[in-house]
Amino acid sequence: SAKDMKHRLGFLLQKSDSCDYSSSQGKKEKIPSSQRVSQEEVRKWADSLENLIHHDRGLAAFRAFLKSEYSEENIEFWVSCEDYKKTKSPAKLSPKARKIYDEFISVQATKEVNLDSCTREKTSHNVLEPTLSCFDEAQRKIFTLMEKDSYRRFLKSPYYLDLVSPPGASCGPENCKRSHTHTLDCNSNIISQCA
Repeated sequence: SAKDMKHRLGFLLQKSDSCDYSSSQGKKEKIPSSQRVSQEEVRKWADSLENLIHHDRGLAAFRAFLKSEYSEENIEFWVSCEDYKKTKSPAKLSPKARKIYDEFISVQATKEVNLDSCTREKTSHNVLEPTLSCFDEAQRKIFTLMEKDSYRRFLKSPYYLDLVSPPGASCGPENCKRSHTHTLDCNSNIISQCA
């Protein structure tokens, strides 16, 4: 249900920026100003998918949205590729590449991403002698797929719209309204308390 999704997103957002939250007390501590997401930052998320997924809180919100649509494998693949490109040790390239391939690209992958046969075949070949760029084409295709499809839906969803609430609204469940004009002092409270 929508309430469950909002609750999960609240949990993810709290976890991603390590806000203090005590489930035993059921109260959320005030978020230090250094960890708040500014109105300007949230607006940038609407400018491009790249802005969104290169921000920890934006990535957490988008991931929760994709999970609600049962398509989180796309963002998980993208994140795995980003992590893979940071691999410093040549000895770790092959096992990491194989893991990504087995999880997202092979025919029997548990989280198979939607790639055309040409890209899938090229990536399969690249994994035989992996380099830091062996997943680049596949990653680019999945990024484009998300950008044209799920990203547009995300911007119209409560996962994005509820992060931008009207000024003066308290963070209680009765005041969970959508608007694009608010400094986000209580944005994660809205999501966690609306469940």
